[in-house]
Amino acid sequence: KKEEKISVVKTFWKLMEIETLAISGLLVLKPSVFEDSRGYFIESFNQNTFQETTGLSMAFVQDNESMSNKGVLRGLHFQVPPHAQDKLVRVVRGSVLDVAVDLRKGSPTYGEHAKMILSADNKKQFLIPKGFAHGFLVLEDNTIFSYKCSGFYHQASDRTLKWNDPDIGIEWGVENPSLSQKDRDAEMTIKTFNSPFMG
Repeated sequence: KKEEKISVVKTFWKLMEIETLAISGLLVLKPSVFEDSRGYFIESFNQNTFQETTGLSMAFVQDNESMSNKGVLRGLHFQVPPHAQDKLVRVVRGSVLDVAVDLRKGSPTYGEHAKMILSADNKKQFLIPKGFAHGFLVLEDNTIFSYKCSGFYHQASDRTLKWNDPDIGIEWGVENPSLSQKDRDAEMTIKTFNSPFMG
């Protein structure tokens, strides 16, 4: 029975879906879901499985969670080296429009962005490596957003790009989102930012 259980777990993780995007380095992960009349079960993260499936050796050291209502926009945030962070983000309840902006100097997609819907229903996870700014717009009230970071929060290294920088050109679908004071005061743009990240 013990050997049979191990076999089932291995088969389950072979079913994890990974999608690459047009901007290199960004990955979408979707773990398999076990559902029955009682509800569902997923293993939302497993370090060994993550490394084996993606081929990446990044380790996560801090988990963050936020709850926001519809219309809240958080971003575009990142930390500069040596405190840069890889992030693995997902939605536990509700839904968001999630965005990553390429800040890697020399990258053929520098200044470009990728966006997608993350929701409790689709259970997708978005891997955003070092060298990207990240932000999201909340699409439903009481949305819970969760993310893993490969580095600890370091206030002096924290940076914010303007959420509506016209040179990035993100179509958020809102004109006046609810912003924190930090995000409202952000003046840095993709043109004024001297990137320390290399593509």
